[in-house]
Amino acid sequence: MTTTQANQDTASRRGVLANRDFVKLWSGQTVSLVGSQVTDIALPLAAVLTLNASAFQIGLLNVARFAPYVLVTLLAGVWFDRRRRRPTLIASDAVRVVLIGALPVAHLLGVLSLPWLYVVGFMAGVATVLFDVGILSYIPGLVDKNDLADANSKMTASYSVAGIAGPGLAGFLVGALTAPVALTVGATTYLASAVALWWIRRPEAEPERPAEPKSVRADIVEGLRTVVGSRILRHLAAQSAVFNLFENVMTTVFLVYAVRSLGLSPFQLGLVVGAGSVGALLGATFSGRISKRLGFGPALRLVTLLACLSPVLLLVPGDTGLLSLLILGGTLAVHGFHLAVFNVNSLTLRQTVTPARLLGRMNASYRLILYGTIPLGALLAGSLASLFGLRAALAVGVAGIALPVVWIAFSPVYRLREMPEGPVEADQPEPVA
Repeated sequence: MTTTQANQDTASRRGVLANRDFVKLWSGQTVSLVGSQVTDIALPLAAVLTLNASAFQIGLLNVARFAPYVLVTLLAGVWFDRRRRRPTLIASDAVRVVLIGALPVAHLLGVLSLPWLYVVGFMAGVATVLFDVGILSYIPGLVDKNDLADANSKMTASYSVAGIAGPGLAGFLVGALTAPVALTVGATTYLASAVALWWIRRPEAEPERPAEPKSVRADIVEGLRTVVGSRILRHLAAQSAVFNLFENVMTTVFLVYAVRSLGLSPFQLGLVVGAGSVGALLGATFSGRISKRLGFGPALRLVTLLACLSPVLLLVPGDTGLLSLLILGGTLAVHGFHLAVFNVNSLTLRQTVTPARLLGRMNASYRLILYGTIPLGALLAGSLASLFGLRAALAVGVAGIALPVVWIAFSPVYRLREMPEGPVEADQPEPVA
């Protein structure tokens, strides 16, 4: 065996980890995602514990944070399909460093308020939209096609690792330093992400330019048509939008429900949420094996059933006893495991069936449909909690999460035996088992 062959075999065994630039990106994202978890918990806790916010006000805060997904996502897709993606990713991280870092300063100066949180939440949300759309469109150009599923699996695993470390760390920091001061960690980790992106040396290809320049409106329409015109993407988007709507009802209410109705401490809450992320980490790690063992469609059927039906057990506990904590943590672990398997495979499917020149607009259009439901879910959660109480609002959330199971009966996604080889034209039949 020659040296070249030996190196190729070693790279093949290492998979996407042989790509040093991906490792840089992955490392920076893992650190940043831990900080994002701290931010996601510390920000609403700053409202609850420091500013005595009500469930409705927490709902408004989540509306402010996720409204940018409705307002700027489509423009972000056009932006990223017209230029290189890495510079905007670095700038987005830098903006989040400044915005999130301003909150601890405002607290120390005694000027922190709910309106301040709403404004920062919204502006940081704009930067997050840009980053999220950009990173999904950047990775397929950074790694080889055969490594794309492996890259998505590792990125999803990073979300899970962050979910394991972040909530516990957030609970500790909030208890030791107060919620506003804990946000300093989030700001620092966004800086780490920006440095990792800057350190990447692989040149990014210029985006493919059309023969005749198109208007922004025409580009937006083309991106929407990419999702709506594809049976695969259309069904994935509709199902996920329903899921996200009620998932956000559940998560918005659960935070307040766990603290005020069950009496969980910030540390206990961090452990429970962290258990869900342990499940998600395992799901991301084994997603490829599960799909190969069962087949793409059958695997999605199984994980969809368990991800959608498991949250009903969150209604069982009534106190902070050990059994209650085990039920809460176990339920979120099962939910997270199967949701992670679904997310890894659906993301790879979306990236595979979409032409490279449309990745930015596809991701933007898809996320608009997905995340456009989140502010509605947050507002619905706050309204239900105010009118009927926290437990009733949580029950609506877990019942709604079960609705996407219906898609198993008719969606072409669940009839796919294997991942398609490449882009699939809109409104063309996809290969099924």
